[in-house]
Amino acid sequence: MYDLIVIGSGPGGYEAAAHAGQLGKKVLLFEKDALGGVCLNSGCIPTKTLLKSSRFLTYCREAELYGVSTSPAKIDLVKVQERKNKIVSTLTKGIEALLKKSSVEVIKAEAKLLGEKTVAAAGNEYQATNILIASGGKIAQPPIKGIDSPDVYDSSSILKIDKTPASLAIIGGGIIGLEFACFFCELGTKVTVIEMLPSIAAGIDTDIAKRLMNSLKKSGVEFKLSSLVSSLTAKVVRYKEGEKEAQELQADMILNAAGRLPATQGLGLAEAGVELKNGAISVSAAGKTNVDGVWACGDVTGRMPLAHAAVREGIVAVNNMFGKEDSLDHDAIPWVIHTHPEVAGVGPSEEELRKRGIAYRKTLSPMGLAGRFIIENEGKSGTIKVLVSETENKILAVHMIGDPCGEMIFGAAMMVEQGMTPNDVKKVVFPHPTVSEALKEAIIRMQ
Repeated sequence: MYDLIVIGSGPGGYEAAAHAGQLGKKVLLFEKDALGGVCLNSGCIPTKTLLKSSRFLTYCREAELYGVSTSPAKIDLVKVQERKNKIVSTLTKGIEALLKKSSVEVIKAEAKLLGEKTVAAAGNEYQATNILIASGGKIAQPPIKGIDSPDVYDSSSILKIDKTPASLAIIGGGIIGLEFACFFCELGTKVTVIEMLPSIAAGIDTDIAKRLMNSLKKSGVEFKLSSLVSSLTAKVVRYKEGEKEAQELQADMILNAAGRLPATQGLGLAEAGVELKNGAISVSAAGKTNVDGVWACGDVTGRMPLAHAAVREGIVAVNNMFGKEDSLDHDAIPWVIHTHPEVAGVGPSEEELRKRGIAYRKTLSPMGLAGRFIIENEGKSGTIKVLVSETENKILAVHMIGDPCGEMIFGAAMMVEQGMTPNDVKKVVFPHPTVSEALKEAIIRMQ
């Protein structure tokens, strides 16, 4: 009998398993594919590796702005792929070492629930006092004719290409689609993003989303908003933009970037009586399902499909299942879009605050208030938006666009998590010269 069985070794699963092991619990982890899940093998890590390479290509092209002369720059996708694979391999070994050090037993097999406290895998049955489902997500396939064609790439298969397409049509203007749009545009590909909603990056602050779209447009990305795709064939996308007549777009490559859905199939959830809500496992704030001893974390819960959110959810679930009360505030979990420029935020958008009926005041402040930003971003701009509670004067949210906001947002997340006020931030010393000084300036302007 195990204290905990974990199904899935993505960030939420392997971190939760390691945490339980470090608490002295007997833990078994099942993984049907590769350790690290989608994030490590075909998501966060590979895509950011590609984006770093395309960013260096752009640096070379922009070098003369900084007084540096370079030869014509070019990219070798074969070498980029080799570097990506090396990084994934290195990080996989790190996960293996963490699990071994935490005394977590790992079995490479597909697992499913067999009722209360029992899991079946590879023809055997295993019992545990607690079961944590961390099966992650799967690629969404909207009802578009031809989207399952081998001619249509998805966010996993496109990571393996070794030649740059002359043109690319991306179905979906969410985080996945935008990051690939940025990567291929920097490689010189003609990129068109087709999005069914009237704006890109659904869910983030509308003002910041508009600034991101304008920036990507300047880089050469074309957008078709409020557009419904009806069918896909080899190199042809048929879609209808608003009230216009149906149109066709030809592209050398087509990418389905319509997002991801909770991966709940094949887990035996219905047989075990685990409740689903909108296709995701329904859980309490502590990560508990309606079935005693069954917990869930990460993308499969549909709460916040981010690797670092899954990690915190998994640890909260482990703490609670073993008697240590713990909780998390999803409003205090930051997010980053790794486009160029980066976009990051923590806390509700203005639209969400209005929906909740929360009174707030705001400030928009340029990143150029920090000398470091001007030094490192020749000819570029950045913006920081701060939202503060009108009644309690607490920092509710921070939304940014501009490099390197992905490395700065953790500070804002700490402010939201701790319920800090602008007066509290005023007492904190920010190092000079850093771009983070712009964050402080934006906040103390709320005085």
